[in-house]
Amino acid sequence: MIKKASLVSLIGACALQSQSVFAAQLEEVVVTAQLREQSLQDVPVSVSAISGAKMMEAGLSKIEDLQAYVPNFTMTESSIGTDIYIRGIGSGENQGFEQSVGMYVDGIYYGRAQLARAPFLDLERVEVLRGPQNILLGKNSIAGAINISTASPSDETEFYAQATFEPELNEQVIDFVASGPVSDNLRARFSMRQRHTDGFVKNQVLNRDEAQRDEATYRLKLAWDIGNDADAMLKFELGSFDVIGRQSEILTDNPSDSDIFLFTGRTYGEILNDTTFPDLGAAGGLVGSLPSGIRDLIQLQDNGSILNMQADDSVLDVKADRKRHSNGDFSNNDTQNITFKMNKYVDGDTFTSITAYMAYQYDEECDCDFTGAPLFQVVMEEEYEQFSQEFRWISAPGENFDMIAGAYFQYNDVYFFDSIVLPSTLIPQLINAADILEGGGRGDYDPGANGNTGFELLGIGDAGNSLIDIRSPRDFKSDSIIASTFVQGTWIMNDSWRLTLGGRYTFEKKSGSRKLEFGLPDGSVLPIGETDTAAAVTFAAERHDLAGKRTESQFAPLLNLQWDVNDVAMAYFSARRGFKSGGYDARSNASPSADPTPSNPTAVLANPRVLIGSFEFEEERATSYELGLKTSLFDGVAELNSALFYTQFDNLQVSVFDGTLGFNVGNAAGAVTQGIEFDGRVALSEHMILGAGLAFLDFEFQDHKLGTCIQDQIPDHPNGINCDYSGKTNQYAADYSGNVLLGYERDFGKSLTLRANLDAIFSDEYHPSPNLDDRVKQDAFVQFNGRISISSNDGVWEVALLGKNLTDELIILYAIDTPVAKKVIAGTTTHHGFTNPPRTFALQASYRW
Repeated sequence: MIKKASLVSLIGACALQSQSVFAAQLEEVVVTAQLREQSLQDVPVSVSAISGAKMMEAGLSKIEDLQAYVPNFTMTESSIGTDIYIRGIGSGENQGFEQSVGMYVDGIYYGRAQLARAPFLDLERVEVLRGPQNILLGKNSIAGAINISTASPSDETEFYAQATFEPELNEQVIDFVASGPVSDNLRARFSMRQRHTDGFVKNQVLNRDEAQRDEATYRLKLAWDIGNDADAMLKFELGSFDVIGRQSEILTDNPSDSDIFLFTGRTYGEILNDTTFPDLGAAGGLVGSLPSGIRDLIQLQDNGSILNMQADDSVLDVKADRKRHSNGDFSNNDTQNITFKMNKYVDGDTFTSITAYMAYQYDEECDCDFTGAPLFQVVMEEEYEQFSQEFRWISAPGENFDMIAGAYFQYNDVYFFDSIVLPSTLIPQLINAADILEGGGRGDYDPGANGNTGFELLGIGDAGNSLIDIRSPRDFKSDSIIASTFVQGTWIMNDSWRLTLGGRYTFEKKSGSRKLEFGLPDGSVLPIGETDTAAAVTFAAERHDLAGKRTESQFAPLLNLQWDVNDVAMAYFSARRGFKSGGYDARSNASPSADPTPSNPTAVLANPRVLIGSFEFEEERATSYELGLKTSLFDGVAELNSALFYTQFDNLQVSVFDGTLGFNVGNAAGAVTQGIEFDGRVALSEHMILGAGLAFLDFEFQDHKLGTCIQDQIPDHPNGINCDYSGKTNQYAADYSGNVLLGYERDFGKSLTLRANLDAIFSDEYHPSPNLDDRVKQDAFVQFNGRISISSNDGVWEVALLGKNLTDELIILYAIDTPVAKKVIAGTTTHHGFTNPPRTFALQASYRW
C-alpha cells in the first residue's frame, strides 16, 4: 500500500505534490495560492504545486528544473539574462525589466531575473500560478507567479541529511536540516545546502568541463509564540552561487550566399576580375599584396575567405553537441534576505505584518563573441536592494462573506554596469581592413595611412587603431517607490455559488539614468573622434547620457464566479486585468534620438551613421478570461482538471536584439495568448498512481512591427532595421506540451519499502530564439526521468538511484544570433545557444533522526 508518509511519488501536472494512495484514494493537496490553506481542488485558479520533499528526492535544484513538470511554463538562462515564460509571455533580456512572471518567497516579491537562478533550499512547497496574479501576491505579476514557501520550524526535534552524487558531471549535493523547540515558546530551524558540479559542456579551448557551479545557501528560521494570540517568524538567509563557464555553444554556421570577402565586401571572384586592385593574380598574390598585419589574419580558399582568428581547430565545431570553444566566462552571485512576519489573531480574524529586506550582488564576465577567438569580452556588475512592508487582514471564515484586504509598500534600487573589453587587436585590425569601405560610405574615418593606393580601395586604413584597449563603460541606475492597497471579498451566495470581487490600486514613482562612454583601462574617457565611428560600425554603440522620471497609477480588478456543481465537481469563471509598470532600458547601446553619432572633428567626410536605441518604455496591460473545471472521480480515486484561457496583452513590453550587441526595449501593439490545459491523476491500485498534464497553446502578435529580423532577412520597416512580427508566434510557445508520470510503492519483507517512478516529458516544436529563426527551431521531443529507491518502513533511511534524460535527448533551450559574426566579422549566418544536460545517473542517500 502507498503510505501517506511517502516521500517518493508521482507528480501530477496540476498537483506536483508528493502523492500517495491510501485505500486506493488520492491524498488531498493543500495550497496557499489565495493566502488561505485550501484544497487544490477548491481553488478557482490554474495552479500546479510540488512539495519540497519531491523536489529534494527528484534532484530539482532550481526553478529551471520545474519546467519539465509544469506545462506552459519555461525558464532558462540566456546569453546575458534569464527568460521566464508562462503561456508564451515573458520579459526577455534586459536588466531594466521586472519579470512578467513574478517570484514570491514566503510572501516576499523577488522580481529580478537573476534571483530565478538561485538554488532551492529546504522548501515546503512551490506553486506555479498561470495567468495574471493581480490582487493578493504583493505586486502585480502580469503573466503568472511562482509562489515558494520555505519549511518552518517543527514542533518536535528532527535532523535530516541527504547526499547526492552523480559521477558523469561530478555533481555533489549535501543537504542538512536541524529543527525543533529551543524553549517552550521558541522553535528554530537551520537549513543548509552545498552543491558542486563540473558541468556537461566541454570547453575545447580551455580543456575543461563547464559550467562549473559552486552553490552554498544557509537559512535560519525562528518561530516565536508570543502569547496573547500572536506569533512571529524571523528568517535570515545567505546564499552564493558561483559559475565558471557556460553551457553556451555555436549551433549553426552557414556561409552567406554571396560568400562575401571579409575586408572588401566583394566575393573572391569579384576581386580577381577587378583590375583596379594591384597584384591580384592568384590568391597567394593577393595575400602577398596585403600589409603583414592583415596578411596574418587571412587565409584564402577557392570558395572565398576565412579568418585565422588566433583560435585552435575547435572553432570548426559549429553544431549542437555539448562542446564549445570559448576563452572563459564566470558569474559570482551573492544573496541576502531578512524577513520578519508577525500574526495577531482576533476572534478568528488574522492580522499580518511582513517586513523584509532583500539584496543581491553579482559580477560576471561573458565571452560574448561566443567563439574561441579572442575578439571581445563583456564584464557586468549588478547590485540590487529592496525593502518591503505589507499589512494584511484575513477575515474569519464566514457563512456569507470572506474578506482579504491590506496595504503594500516597496522601495528598490538597482545599479547595473557593463563594458566591452577587447583582449586582443583582432577587432581593431578588422576595422582597419574595413576602413573607407566602398568609397568612405561607412563613416567619418580619418584618411588611411596608405593614401590613394590600391590598398585604400581594398579598404585598408588605421581606423581600428582607435579601438585598441577600448572600454565602453555603461552605468544604469533605477529606483522606484511602490505603494498599493488591495481588497478581495467572496460572497457565499448559497451552498453552490460564490462570487469573488477584488481590486488593487498601485501608485509607482520611478527614476532611471543610463550613461555610456568610450574609455581606456585606466578609467580615462577618450575624446570624441575616430573611436566613435569605429564603435558605431562595429558594436552599433554611441555615447549618450540619459535620465528620466515617471509616475503611474493602476487599478487591477478581478471577478471570479465559482459553482459547486455537486460534491465532486467545481466550475469557475474569472476575468481579471493585470499591469506591468513601465521603466527604463538598461541594455540599449544608443539613444532613442535619430541624430548622427558624435562627429569626428578630424574627418574628411561627414558622418552619416545614425543609430536609434531606446530608453523609456511604457506600462503593459493584460486582460484575461479563464473558464475552469475541477473534478473528483470514482469516489476520490481520480481527479481531472481543465482550464480554458484567453489573454489579450496591450502595449506589450518587448526586448529587441539590435543584431549586433544591444537590446532595445519598446512596446509592441499587442498579443493574444489562448489555449486549454488539462491535468489529472488516478490511483490505479493501492500501489500505483498515474498522473498526466497536457497544455495546448496558441500565441499571436498583433501589429508588432518592431521585431528583430533574422539573419539574411531584408528589413520591412521604414527604419531599415526591424521586421514585422504581426501574426507570428512567440519564443517558447509550443503548440502542445505535457507530461505522463507513473509511480509505484510497495512494502516487502518486514521492514523495507520499494518505490519507483518514471516520468515522460514531451513538447511540440518551438522557437528557442527570440527572433523566431527556423534554422534553430527545436523539434518535438520526449524526455524520460526515473527514480528507484529502497527505504525503511519508518522513513528513517533511504537509498535511491536517479536517472535523468534517460534517452539522452539533446534539446536547444535557448538560441540567438552570434553577436557581430554577420555584420562585422565574416558575413556568416551563425547562432549560439544553450542545450540541456545529457543522460545522467545519480546515487542518493538520506537519513532522519
